[in-house]
Amino acid sequence: MNSDKQLLSKAKIVVVGNGMVGHHFVEEMAKNSDYEITVLSAESRLAYDRVHLSEYFGGKTAEDLAMTTPEHYEELGVTFKTNAKVTNIDKVAKFVSTESGATYHYDKLILATGSYPFVPPIPGKDQDHCLVYRTIDDLEDIANSAKVSKIGVVIGGGLLGLEAANAIKQLGLQTHVVEFAPQLMGVQIDGGGGRLLKSKIEDLGVKVHTSKATNVIEKGDSSRYKLCFNDGSELETDLILFSAGIRPYDNLAREFDLAIGERGGIVVNNQCQTSDADIYAIGECALWNNFIFGLVAPGYAMAKVAAKHIGGVTDANGEPAEFTGADMSTKLKLMGVEVGSIGDAHAKTEGSLTYTYENQPEGVYKKIVVSSDKKALLGAVLIGDTSEYDTLLQYMLNAIELPESPEGLILPMAADKPTLGVDALPDTATICSCHNVTKGDIIAAIDCGAVDVGQVKSGTKAGSGCGGCAALVKSVADNEFEKRGVEVKKDICEHFAYSRKELFDIVSVEKIKTFDELLSSHGRGLGCEICKPVAASVLASVWNDYILKKPHLSLQDTNDTYLGNMQKDGTYSVVPRIAGGEITPDKLIVLGQVAKKYNLYTKITGGARVDLFGARVEQLPPIWKELVDAGFETGHAYGKSLRTVKSCVGSTWCRYGVQDSMTMAIDLENRYKGLRAPHKIKFGVSGCTRECAEAQGKDIGIIATENGWNLFVGGNGGMKPRHGDLFATDLDDETLVKYVDRILMFYVQTGDRLQRTSVWMDNLEGGLAYLQDVIMKDSLGITDVLEEQMAAIVGSYQCEWKTTLEDPEALKRFKPFVNSDKGDSNIQFVTERDQIRPARGEEKIAVTIIDATEKDVVAEEA
Repeated sequence: MNSDKQLLSKAKIVVVGNGMVGHHFVEEMAKNSDYEITVLSAESRLAYDRVHLSEYFGGKTAEDLAMTTPEHYEELGVTFKTNAKVTNIDKVAKFVSTESGATYHYDKLILATGSYPFVPPIPGKDQDHCLVYRTIDDLEDIANSAKVSKIGVVIGGGLLGLEAANAIKQLGLQTHVVEFAPQLMGVQIDGGGGRLLKSKIEDLGVKVHTSKATNVIEKGDSSRYKLCFNDGSELETDLILFSAGIRPYDNLAREFDLAIGERGGIVVNNQCQTSDADIYAIGECALWNNFIFGLVAPGYAMAKVAAKHIGGVTDANGEPAEFTGADMSTKLKLMGVEVGSIGDAHAKTEGSLTYTYENQPEGVYKKIVVSSDKKALLGAVLIGDTSEYDTLLQYMLNAIELPESPEGLILPMAADKPTLGVDALPDTATICSCHNVTKGDIIAAIDCGAVDVGQVKSGTKAGSGCGGCAALVKSVADNEFEKRGVEVKKDICEHFAYSRKELFDIVSVEKIKTFDELLSSHGRGLGCEICKPVAASVLASVWNDYILKKPHLSLQDTNDTYLGNMQKDGTYSVVPRIAGGEITPDKLIVLGQVAKKYNLYTKITGGARVDLFGARVEQLPPIWKELVDAGFETGHAYGKSLRTVKSCVGSTWCRYGVQDSMTMAIDLENRYKGLRAPHKIKFGVSGCTRECAEAQGKDIGIIATENGWNLFVGGNGGMKPRHGDLFATDLDDETLVKYVDRILMFYVQTGDRLQRTSVWMDNLEGGLAYLQDVIMKDSLGITDVLEEQMAAIVGSYQCEWKTTLEDPEALKRFKPFVNSDKGDSNIQFVTERDQIRPARGEEKIAVTIIDATEKDVVAEEA
């Protein structure tokens, strides 16, 4: 009875809409037990993650994207209704009604109705297969349409448009993007960044059409539809996806007399109240200061402000919480292309100055916008490399004075590149924009008992929005833990409370064979782009299983999935193993014949191999078959594994050689081929101290002496070249191989993810002397185990090309389109120096494709 009276006394809050912002409000409001919360969702499901919606086509399910469950809302004491579209608001009697006729009384009403996709008023837009990209139901419609389509067009080249293009490309359609403006993502990035972004996306096989206005959608000549543009050109397509922006879903406010902006949107004040003080609007339906925010972070901030205002929460001065705008900076990866936009990206601020760095061969564009006195960062654009995003964002958000030479912030080879450590950030620095989590909030969470990064994230929600701040959140938390003398855990991610070494031990000892088994027994959640590749590496290193088996397939990156290196135009390179660089004339002839037959660009690599470029995905299996039949094996150029063992001819031919370096190189390469490791591994074997094989610059370097072999460890080239450390001298053949076995397996066991041997060596506590003790003196008592593990790897080797050719299920993956056997006409080449290279955008031409099965001719813009 008392509980019934208590329930009756609670103020009633009704939330209309259960998107990401509406759900965030519910979680904020549910912290206060004085309120009875009812959620009315017009959709058939509760809140889900729209930010990562495109991952639905990468294998995630609706359950994976769900942000809550009925059980969770029940635990919070929240009443919820799905398929409950609100059709009436009675502001006097204070209740809302749904289509079914049900009524819900409120003391405070929250409108979190979001937005809807804008579909331009183009004649023909309402036909079948003309779709939008907004909800999970929309995705299901797109997937169904793709099954009976070959070409898809996205109308709209903004952020959502490129996400939509990625979605239909993943479904196997030839993909086009049509944008009215002269560049892509015109709101977020400048002209220079837009040009590079267009080039990079076209290199991935998506044709971009800018400055195009569609007049009408007509029946196609060779495809389902035809877009007719105002410049007289046309584009044939089977599927049309509208992603030309959003409009606020403000129909309830319009119909029931709440103030609306001139161009739409429910007008709100700094407390997110509408023109009726008991009705609030948050998220993309709300118009604040004549501005609608199309990102989730400002919506979250509005939700928090509304919840605090309703709950009577004030600041230290007794002032109510206020929404005063939001930073619209964003960092994301579009179709694999890194894009970052910060603040005044277009340099509209009066007197502002810009610094620009562009590296066209590498596909990198960076620009910073600074104040006239060069002391304040106003904005930035980053395309192709967003590694400086976190630093630049903190400079802008916290008005941190710029270094004397601001250009050093974006120049890759700056001698004294400025750094901004987490200690330099004020406690007010915003670390997670989605949930408005500051550095001070993270410190407060630690003060309240959080003992690791996972607990910090759980307590603050930091990193649970778009995820772009995850690295910075970890840096801030780890830095604070270290200040307090707390041992910082080296967890690889939030899903596994273990380092890579610990996961290796778990997999080895418990004989775990799959990621799902590892996750269920020692992890949590669904895994991520960090732990999945780590697990793939560990499982392959321990068991050497075929990486394209179904349990392992989803863990692999693109290169491993297709057993070749993907190039900028979407083709692949094929690198057969040529152990030690030694090859017979017959095999050389086969390589030449294959290259001529498939018109492949041919190059001798730095590791003394032959690299064949330009293979389309459907050509890979027949190319491999010809090479395997000729006695070649995969060179594992795509894997984090042994790449090459470079060698001179040694004493066999050279008058200076003192040992048979060729035989040693071939033996070593054949021994360790296929060994998976934290990163790629390269060897060099030189027949004398003249060092023609450049062995000291390799992970494992071997140099012949009069008395045997000198062994070097931890060298590499790359951005930070390092000579290897001299590990042992004058070794006989057997001892050399034994030491290399032990070193490599110790590295495979203890190296961190994506850590080269050079960095591993530098980070070993005790350095070279410690490694010598472990390997030569068996200080840890593990050398027998290391040798046994290496023997198991050597004994279980398989050529992954050959295994794939023998697996009909695996071969199904090597088709350019899931619903067609045709090749991808976006891939085009030009001839230069008597060989092919990828065509640049301006060099691509219209092509005609003849479908041999249907006998009709399809003309399309390539």
